[in-house]
Amino acid sequence: MLDVKNEYLYHLLERIKQRPGMYIGHCSITRLNMLLVGYSQARMELGLPRTKQEKNFDNFQEWIQIKFNINTSQSWDSIILANSTDEKDAFYKFFQLFEQFLHGVTNTANLELTTKSNPDYSNI
Repeated sequence: MLDVKNEYLYHLLERIKQRPGMYIGHCSITRLNMLLVGYSQARMELGLPRTKQEKNFDNFQEWIQIKFNINTSQSWDSIILANSTDEKDAFYKFFQLFEQFLHGVTNTANLELTTKSNPDYSNI
């Protein structure tokens, strides 16, 4: 049985990255965002406390805005999509950016993103 008070969000994201079709149908940053919104809403409605990972992920929005020099109220998925060729490209860029976020990369010079449909994550 899953211990709902422990950290799970990043594990879920890793599983989605490995098998997106199983979780969201196809590689789409919009679908990924909707799944994460649903995940948060379900936990809230169940009265579950927010985990450290969930609280940390709240900072991803501001981090993306700084990374792309965006001062508007666009959501992180919209910002990434606007800087991608399509939903699939944006989906893969999300995971590259998320890894940079987790490792504290803030310098925009380090923003090296691929535009391949199936990027190589071995260097992350």
